[in-house]
Amino acid sequence: MSGRVVHFEIPFDDGDRARTFYREAFGWTINEIPELHYNIVQTGPTADGGFPAEVGYIGGGMLKRESPTDRPVITIDVDDIDTALEKIESLGGSKILGRQEVGEMGYAAYFKDVEGNLMGLWQSR
Repeated sequence: MSGRVVHFEIPFDDGDRARTFYREAFGWTINEIPELHYNIVQTGPTADGGFPAEVGYIGGGMLKRESPTDRPVITIDVDDIDTALEKIESLGGSKILGRQEVGEMGYAAYFKDVEGNLMGLWQSR
């Protein structure tokens, strides 16, 4: 497992209000993807594919507040989501949502750590 934080997600009740707030407060670029019911958040300069162009910053997403993503989530990169979830459960954490396909990019899952915090996992294709 690489274990690097690679992504964050911020839930919203009112998408226009949330996008305006983060654009104006921090200068973030936020692009809606209606067909995925998702917003891509870029917090710094990006390369051609929209991924961070500089080491040290991460981008994220915004989505409608609903379970389990009803609070901000930090996402951690892993080599294999299923193996990571097994390890998490063996250490006292719990799987909330197992491997989910995310288009052609990869897979995501959600878990709770031993303190009850909701966290995300990411596995690239």
